[in-house]
Amino acid sequence: MAANTSGGMHDAPLDNGFAGTDDLVSDWYIYETMEPAVPQDDMFPTVIPDCDPTISPRLYHICMAPISLAVLVGLSFLVKRRRLHRSCWNGVPGLLSPANFLEEEGNQGLVAAVFGILFSSLCVLVLDRDPLPLIAHSSQSSREYWKILALLYYPAFYYPLIACATVRHRVSYLLGCLLSWCHCVVHIWQKVDCPQSPKIYRYYSTLSYIPIIICLVLLSLWYPALFIRSFTREEETLDKEVTGRGYYKKYLKAVLSKRPRKGSSTKIEESLLSRVQTYLRSYIYAPEEGFRIPLKLVLSITTAVIAVYQVALLLLVAVVPTIQIVRAGMTKDIVVLLVQFGLVPSESPAVPGDMEKELNTVKYYLWSLEVCYICSLVLCCLLTCAMLLRTLVMHRNNLKALYQGAVLDVFYKAHILRPSRQAIVCWMSFAGFQTAFACLGLLIQQVIFFICSVGFTFLFVIPLQSGTNTHLFKIIQNMWPFWLTLVVAVIVQNLAAHYQFLEQHPLRKELTNRRALYIVTYLFFPINVLVGVLAGVWRMVISGLYNSVHFCQLDISLLNRSVETFDPGYHTYCHYLKIEVSQSHPVMKAFCLLLLQLARPEGPPGLRASNVEEGIQLMQPKKLPPSRARFKQSRARWWLAYTLLNNPSLTACRKTALSDPTANGTQLSPAKP
Repeated sequence: MAANTSGGMHDAPLDNGFAGTDDLVSDWYIYETMEPAVPQDDMFPTVIPDCDPTISPRLYHICMAPISLAVLVGLSFLVKRRRLHRSCWNGVPGLLSPANFLEEEGNQGLVAAVFGILFSSLCVLVLDRDPLPLIAHSSQSSREYWKILALLYYPAFYYPLIACATVRHRVSYLLGCLLSWCHCVVHIWQKVDCPQSPKIYRYYSTLSYIPIIICLVLLSLWYPALFIRSFTREEETLDKEVTGRGYYKKYLKAVLSKRPRKGSSTKIEESLLSRVQTYLRSYIYAPEEGFRIPLKLVLSITTAVIAVYQVALLLLVAVVPTIQIVRAGMTKDIVVLLVQFGLVPSESPAVPGDMEKELNTVKYYLWSLEVCYICSLVLCCLLTCAMLLRTLVMHRNNLKALYQGAVLDVFYKAHILRPSRQAIVCWMSFAGFQTAFACLGLLIQQVIFFICSVGFTFLFVIPLQSGTNTHLFKIIQNMWPFWLTLVVAVIVQNLAAHYQFLEQHPLRKELTNRRALYIVTYLFFPINVLVGVLAGVWRMVISGLYNSVHFCQLDISLLNRSVETFDPGYHTYCHYLKIEVSQSHPVMKAFCLLLLQLARPEGPPGLRASNVEEGIQLMQPKKLPPSRARFKQSRARWWLAYTLLNNPSLTACRKTALSDPTANGTQLSPAKP
């Protein structure tokens, strides 16, 4: 537009009366940029074409999906049924279980790796054009339906990777080796073949697959170790047949070996440094001898950490390259517009000059914005990881307290620790809730901390550096009598309360000068309203920061105790604890295993896991001599009495659990007629 107008004005003849308008025209077109044209490739990154790897995702899934299905069918013949027509075909094929989530021993790292692969795959398909790899070039209208189908496809696709470890057979370990190696080689090959992609950022696809590759490498090393160990160490002892027996014995030994500490019972006052160290240690999870966190917690923390990485990566590559492109493509024409709107300080905004200084200022502002964004993102990731470590410590403390029967130390009112429909649903969804809350917590923190960092930078740091845009300092300077009045009012009320309105005695404190107290209360009411406004702002800020930082913690409620049931995260966590404590109490299972040991002499083979569902069924293959059996039975009863005295919550569960030997382990309620 400006170029056409300029050409028209120079071509048209000018009257003598307008001979002096050449200077006006030259002044008018001073807005035109005089800097050399920047090449397009330097301002914006080159367009990345679509890359087709040698083994496309569609070909990979078409080949691996039938293999995974065949492996599942083959593994089912290595497992026997427990209830449905056990006499038919000698109990095979059976139902494959992905993992025993209520046992404390087993391949927890392997299970966590498979869950990490599954969650990372779900993160990738959300932004993929073809969410279901078997269907290529899906339309926009049907893409959402394929995403819903993919939510069911990926768990079934990776099911053999976790089921091979549950079967505990050499053939299953060998199949796990082959499957993990195939998945790992194909994923690494695809990313080496096509490291760049046009999706969001050129390296986003490769970076988002890093957790998948790491987990697959872990599986590729874990399964060969299990396969080799199956030859070097025979699994013929009861420790291997009854899962978790070793952990339960260690926990019981640690509980029974505890002795009260000797020394003075007086509490020594700790120094400030020691209190700070104790507070910092509460955010660091250190393993304790005799205690192991449940598998569900391991899965939830693993997927939560992967979720933090995936969300942080998406936030980083979606914003930072855009800011860099804007900063590289900033021209003087845009700077002039910003100067006219007053967004950029200038010495003569009415008559813009060279604009070189203002251009550097705008680029410095954009660089500061980028630094604020990256710093806030790093801070949010560190805080979220610290809260996840803190929640591990709280989980351990709560579980240990509930194991000892101290229900009121965990809940503010008494709870019956037994399964229920709602508790089972919450237990199943606990790991998913923890992962989702970690994602949302990181997003909320990033928004809040980015706004706070930008405000602090542009209202305090940059004005102090450049001496411009000191609007906030001018407001504070003009309102200094108001701030001084509030400070003096608060100080006067505190001094009057301490020296005039409070009478201190050696054993008690009493109010005094009540008439003067009423007068001061009345006179300071308007000032206290203004102080209350500032206190309300501070309350809003501190509550927002606290809730955003602790959003990913499910072990604490962000609501008041009277309405904490409306907090879905804390509500799920409470019911999760009920299932874990009632079904996986280590002391209860340890004594059940002792009762099983009473019925097992040294000679005959041990009880098989198929006959002892979750270590609770009581079987007696062979009777012991009367004297020896009576001695062991008496010892077991004394230990049981000691446990029940220290764990009152187990008393209500004992008779019902032992009344039905065919019950499913720790079934606490009698069977319905």
